[in-house]
Amino acid sequence: MVTTGEQPGVELSARGVELVLPGGGVALSGIDVPTLAPGQVLGIAGGSGAGKTLLLEVLAGLRIPRRGQVSVRAAGGGERAPRYGFVPQDDIVHRALPLRVALEYAARLRGTDPGEVPLVLAELGLSEAAEQPVRTLSGGQRKRASIAIELLSRPGLLFLDEPTSGLDPLAGAQLTRYLTGLAAKGVTVVFTTHTPADLHHCDQVMFIAPNGRPGPSGTPAALAELSPDGTFEALYSVETPSGGELAPPSPAAPTAAARFAPATGRLRQWAVLTGRDLRLLRHDRLTAAITVGSPLVIIAMFALLFRPGVFDPVHPSPAASAMVLFWIAFGAFFFGLAYGLPQICGELAVVRRERRTVLRLWPYLLAKLTVLGPVLLLADALLLVVLRALDRLPAAEPAVHASLFATTALASFAALALGLCCSALVSEPSQAALVLPLLCFPQVLFSGAFVPVPDMAAGGRWISFAMTNRWAFEALGSGADLETLWRGGSAEGRTLLGSYGDSFGHPAWVGWVILAGCAVVLLTAAWLVLRRRCPTSAHRLSTSDAAPVRP
Repeated sequence: MVTTGEQPGVELSARGVELVLPGGGVALSGIDVPTLAPGQVLGIAGGSGAGKTLLLEVLAGLRIPRRGQVSVRAAGGGERAPRYGFVPQDDIVHRALPLRVALEYAARLRGTDPGEVPLVLAELGLSEAAEQPVRTLSGGQRKRASIAIELLSRPGLLFLDEPTSGLDPLAGAQLTRYLTGLAAKGVTVVFTTHTPADLHHCDQVMFIAPNGRPGPSGTPAALAELSPDGTFEALYSVETPSGGELAPPSPAAPTAAARFAPATGRLRQWAVLTGRDLRLLRHDRLTAAITVGSPLVIIAMFALLFRPGVFDPVHPSPAASAMVLFWIAFGAFFFGLAYGLPQICGELAVVRRERRTVLRLWPYLLAKLTVLGPVLLLADALLLVVLRALDRLPAAEPAVHASLFATTALASFAALALGLCCSALVSEPSQAALVLPLLCFPQVLFSGAFVPVPDMAAGGRWISFAMTNRWAFEALGSGADLETLWRGGSAEGRTLLGSYGDSFGHPAWVGWVILAGCAVVLLTAAWLVLRRRCPTSAHRLSTSDAAPVRP
């Protein structure tokens, strides 16, 4: 059986759970979940806003209750840490990929043989849709695809948030029957629902009253007897302070909780995520076209904007040479920022889902750098080659051009890190698009090109220290030896040199160190933002080979 493999059965229980939301409101109070044995199905029901999803997240370790205890352990006291899966209400799969490809990458990320993907697809009735892009699947198929991703890790415990929501009655019934079949093979299943028909397939049912208090609970048959008309509808608004008719958790239930371990190490995750990002770029042709085409358009505009010969040592054009270097620095910045901004916010829901069980953040971020880095390096190199070929850059030794390339490359990577950090802060690509001009304008105003740093007000000078474009511009000026060019030229050059002060007086490597430091700081900031926005489950271990932790 591909879904359970050798994973141990999992027992689940909770007692006295009280959850307080950040605003101070009590969302859940006095909730008991009787011991759920391996292979049993628990249905959590209640009206909209009752707290079903919040309770599911508490049981899954995604929220920490203020009071009470959740106990999860491998049946029989096994030492091997079992795995768990969490299927959110939204259909969270990369929609640009074919279904089979999306599941194969999910399998590799979870340490599962991709050869099991066809078996899981067949089990869920998705074999015929295996080669279809996920975006073309029906709602029921996407829901089953979301479940398939979690089944690839062979979970011993599976949480699902309203799995039948949005499905027609026939598709919903088929899905709940599949879940009961999954439980019959040893998987403990917990799901929320607002559809009474789903509850008939459960071993245990518990209702949450509208105020987050416990409602009736028990077997479907016992609850049907409690209802005046023999149906579940009348129980949605009933509050039962005692928690219902079901016996409380067994005194023998453990106070220790099993912890679930990610199945793959950092290096393997980096390789898998890099491959997936490459496939996403390949299958999303519009994004690929923009990624390749936007640098070409910008390079063409630069070639038309700058006139040749501004770096001629006999008749230099000081002001124009400064502008050429500034716009090269800004072009490198714009390449990196434009590539980084859409990366995370467009798949934030997927990151949250994978982070709950398997995803490590540093491999995820480094995979982005691995895929986008070569594209940035190629764009920067092409920019410099074209401008030099058109006599928009000085005729100099290879070492000079190597210095200019190193500066643009580091400027692009620092901007890419900034883009990734801001992408992690926003929730949608449309918000990232609004952030783009807000990030670009300060880089133009405080770079020291249009208003030299010595001529800025005190506040402007302080702000300029945080602008990567300033350090790129100054490193380019140092690498191109603007001081020598201007000092030996016209009076205009000597005047400009006086205005810029020692902006180009330090070696280019000083700017490189600052740009590299900015990239590291911004990438760390992106990691911290993702760590806060995409928490792991409390049941998840930090290493792949650890045994269950017992407090």
